[in-house]
Amino acid sequence: MKAFRSILSWVLPILIALVVVLLVRTYLFEVVKVAGGSMEPNLADQERMVVVKPLKLKRLSVIVFDAYGEDPQAAKNTNYVKRVIGLPGDKVVSKNGYIYVNNKAINQSFISKDERTTGTGNWTLSSLAKAHDWKYQGNTVPQNHYFVLGDHRSISEDGRAWGYVESDKVMGIVKVPFWQGTATHRTNVNSLAS
Repeated sequence: MKAFRSILSWVLPILIALVVVLLVRTYLFEVVKVAGGSMEPNLADQERMVVVKPLKLKRLSVIVFDAYGEDPQAAKNTNYVKRVIGLPGDKVVSKNGYIYVNNKAINQSFISKDERTTGTGNWTLSSLAKAHDWKYQGNTVPQNHYFVLGDHRSISEDGRAWGYVESDKVMGIVKVPFWQGTATHRTNVNSLAS
């Protein structure tokens, strides 16, 4: 009996700690690492960031989502980091380096003019849908979905190629910790959502 109590005295705290960690990662936040350059200049390859789960997603929020089933090229357990451009019901158009959401140009101060014009292209959601044979062919973002782009438009594989992200695939919103990166990069990731 004494041996059982001794074992229980160190096993029980470990089990409680594991449950707490699991609950925090499932419902509050977790730390993830960026893979690739699609979010440069704001998030660098191999940069660590925090994904906060209970925050309300807004236009220009940077999110992490399960890409399997969204991007046909994504393997299981593959997460992408992208910026939300279109919310459900939004009409999104790209023309001459400007992105219009519901006929209003959005603020793209988080990337340079060259980055806006070099890789974004001219399109509407319906022209992208026709070009890539998406299931949904409309000119607005479908309900319970988001339209996302990478910040480094010329290399980003994003919603322009494979369509929309289902809301239940979103893990959470990215926040760069205060001790990491520059103030500008933290603002461009943490504070631009409208």
